[in-house]
Amino acid sequence: MASRSTDPRTGTGSSPTIDAVSLAIIEQLQEDGRRPYAAIGKAVGLSEAAVRQRVQKLLDQGVMQIVAVTDPLTVGLRRQAMVGIHVEGDLDPVAEALTGMPECEYVVMTAGSFDLMVEIVCEDDDHLLEVINKRIRTLPGVRSTESFVYLKLKKQTYMWGTR
Repeated sequence: MASRSTDPRTGTGSSPTIDAVSLAIIEQLQEDGRRPYAAIGKAVGLSEAAVRQRVQKLLDQGVMQIVAVTDPLTVGLRRQAMVGIHVEGDLDPVAEALTGMPECEYVVMTAGSFDLMVEIVCEDDDHLLEVINKRIRTLPGVRSTESFVYLKLKKQTYMWGTR
């Protein structure tokens, strides 16, 4: 589990290589983030202490996080949208500014029609309009935006980490 290789997301050499046992632990936690270490150990063939150590190492390396995931609608966030952004010049300052906005849940640099794609979660349409019109479109370097407002969320999972 300790060897390092090139991170395909960044092209840098700092991404840990994860073995089959650690992947199995991650899978167990994706099914139930509160599953006891003893139960995980039984499922993957390790002691509770060994699972605890591996989980801590995965957390320390940034391989995973253990978080509570909410349904935005149930916590008063009724409007979601994906926003495609065209940027003039360097993408980094715009991407950094977007990562600082609490409404921007997902910021990714892309190849294709847009330079950046941003998922935004807001209270309502007025809030979404304020974020796009007053905060995103006014960032230096932002040339244009295109918004894709979510009408209905059909699938959202976090199980892709162990495929």
